Amino acid sequence: MKFDPKKILEEVEKDFERAWLEGRRYVSERPLNERFPRTLLQVGKPHPVFELIQRLREAYLRLGFEEVINPIIIEEAHVHKQFGKEAFAVLDRCFYLAGLPRPDIGIPKERIEKMEALFNKKLSDDEIGMIKKTMHRYKKGEIGGDDLVFEIARSAGVSDAVVAKTLDEVFPELKELAPEATRNTLRSHMTSGWFITLSEVCRREPLPIRLFSIDRCFRREQREGPTRLMTYFSASCVLCDEDVSVEDGKEVAFGLLSQLGFSEIRFRPDEKRSKYYVPDTQTEVFVRHEKLGWVEVATFGIYSPTALAHYDIPYPVMNLGLGVERLAMVIYGEDDVRKLVYPQFYKEWTMSDLEIAKLIRIDKEPLTEVGKKIAESIVKVCEEKGKEKSPCEFLAFKGTLHGVDIEVSVVEPEENTLLCGPAYLNELVVCDGSILGVPRDEKWRSVFEQGVPTGIRYVDGFAALAAHEIEKFTMGLKRYDDEKELKVRVRVVKSPSDVNVKVDDVAVRYITAKGKKIDVRGPMFITVRCRILGA
Repeated sequence: MKFDPKKILEEVEKDFERAWLEGRRYVSERPLNERFPRTLLQVGKPHPVFELIQRLREAYLRLGFEEVINPIIIEEAHVHKQFGKEAFAVLDRCFYLAGLPRPDIGIPKERIEKMEALFNKKLSDDEIGMIKKTMHRYKKGEIGGDDLVFEIARSAGVSDAVVAKTLDEVFPELKELAPEATRNTLRSHMTSGWFITLSEVCRREPLPIRLFSIDRCFRREQREGPTRLMTYFSASCVLCDEDVSVEDGKEVAFGLLSQLGFSEIRFRPDEKRSKYYVPDTQTEVFVRHEKLGWVEVATFGIYSPTALAHYDIPYPVMNLGLGVERLAMVIYGEDDVRKLVYPQFYKEWTMSDLEIAKLIRIDKEPLTEVGKKIAESIVKVCEEKGKEKSPCEFLAFKGTLHGVDIEVSVVEPEENTLLCGPAYLNELVVCDGSILGVPRDEKWRSVFEQGVPTGIRYVDGFAALAAHEIEKFTMGLKRYDDEKELKVRVRVVKSPSDVNVKVDDVAVRYITAKGKKIDVRGPMFITVRCRILGA
């Protein structure tokens, strides 16, 4: 059920617990078995980055590499071991981890009194003792902050919402805590994890060792841009053997990229000369981008013995790191990595006419087979007799619905007009981002040819509404004995809802944002009458 976020925030400000509890109002109470399987899940759309990750995983496996997960939290000391004198430059790009301290919180008499006022109860000595014990366990790290509210609520026998309010008002020191930095960093290069992994694996596995890992790295860039992000995926591998050379790096790079459809691949010595690689082995890998020309997508090199020795690794290691997002830019023809990774923020919002048309539907529809037959009969009468001069009346249906004998007619009592107004056969069409209600005639031929017809005419939506109301009318006869006749009418159409058509809010927002229009105006003037027979 749709709700108003502004109203919810106002309720939260007044009373959080009440607003939280009343959130149940917005959850459908319809039993699950009444909804499933009427609404079936459909095949979803993958994100291009994760789609490429899966392809790279399969490519690595076909090359004989085994998948592992490398540590993502790296102690600062490892960066010094691996990068040597370059460590400070590397650490400058690292995110350091911090955490909130666990304060020693006392519970003197005045705090107990405040807690009792908020709990609306007198705390026993046992309850006070349990609360103090819980706070002490929190200080020692035996329970986390996410469990603190629950544990105090259980100790005091009150709701967790009341405890949350109590912690906010009675223990202000919890709100004033400031993070304290640790010596742990988020992995900025997959290399940081490879040394740690290889130090264990090379003692347990026979040579050659072929491992790969595709996972996130984090880099504290000064500014994100078209080719740089603070977090990115590295598709990295290592080959550890007694005889490893730069040619192995070229073979692995070609083996990966050729599986992705690249036939033109270039290699170039990297001028950066990272200290964790053997001199003159660091190599850049390029592929061709249809717009940007040759783009670097990977780097490989042979790990330096000066770095490997810190981890007691006695064999040469070839390492290749491939930037997944950078490669995805090439494959999907994108020129800005931000648009590729975060299209919801950076990419221009576009919807095709077909996508908009899918978001247009008849709103209220009959649920019974008889009701559906009534709707079809109303449409048929309008199609066949719509241009008959009035006053006139045409029977559409005669039969039984919900145990009640009824007859349904399309009527027009006024003189010198027609049974149906001029717009009754207008159809909803999406053309160039706008929704139009137009008839299928020569004047609007180009709209139907260039746009996307929804197949929904005004008369179709109105007939469904009339049948829906007739179903409700016949079901409610026992409650409304004095009602023996129902009339459902539509006059001048100004919006889709006038003919029982629902345009999804997403489509409305898009059309409004793009300066397009929803133009369904037109005179319809149809009346459907349902009579109870024998009344």
